[in-house]
Amino acid sequence: MNEFLLVRKSGFEPIGLCMGTCVYHVGVQWGAWSRNQEMEVLSKAMYHARELAMARMRAEASAMGADGIVGVKLTIKRLEWDEHLLEFIAIGTGVVHGEGHKGFRAHDGGPFTSDLSGQDFWSLLHSGYRPVQMVMGSCVYHVAHRGVLAGMASMGRNVELENFTSAMYEAREIAVERMQFEASAAQAEGVVGVDIHEGSHVWKPHVIEFFAIGTAVV
Repeated sequence: MNEFLLVRKSGFEPIGLCMGTCVYHVGVQWGAWSRNQEMEVLSKAMYHARELAMARMRAEASAMGADGIVGVKLTIKRLEWDEHLLEFIAIGTGVVHGEGHKGFRAHDGGPFTSDLSGQDFWSLLHSGYRPVQMVMGSCVYHVAHRGVLAGMASMGRNVELENFTSAMYEAREIAVERMQFEASAAQAEGVVGVDIHEGSHVWKPHVIEFFAIGTAVV
């Protein structure tokens, strides 16, 4: 209720629920057991599937004449009938500016997208900024296993596992850089509300996806 009222107070009217979905078969990639490395096949799959879901949600918003989509949620669901199938769902609320002002649209003339809540959306507009596009970056990364000798050498001691630290840092950095690249392509000045999710989905414990997401603004 608060989100609905604050979106209206910002000069927008909610006009419909927008949704996009994509069921995607995530391929297989082999990596070196003892080496830190990005799993590029998996990174591309996770990004492309989300992109398809987002594009379909945006197409629904365009069809209903929306100027933008607020409160976007991206979720991933594992399908029970096949462990290699994931369903990617993008859902949000299509809004139209009460005075028909088209200046709120994205740089390509289509609806803007934002994962900000109604409260944050209101605060953003009243601070002199507007959302342009929900931007994201993904990196699926294999964190190297430690050898038996290395494990025994650190047993019972306080010691930094530098190869693990390096892997986690590099993977997050790659995801954030890709999100920033999307923001630059959208001609944004910055990204707000950034969040970084980590998860292994259907992979082995040492294979982790780092997913960065936020709202690009001008």
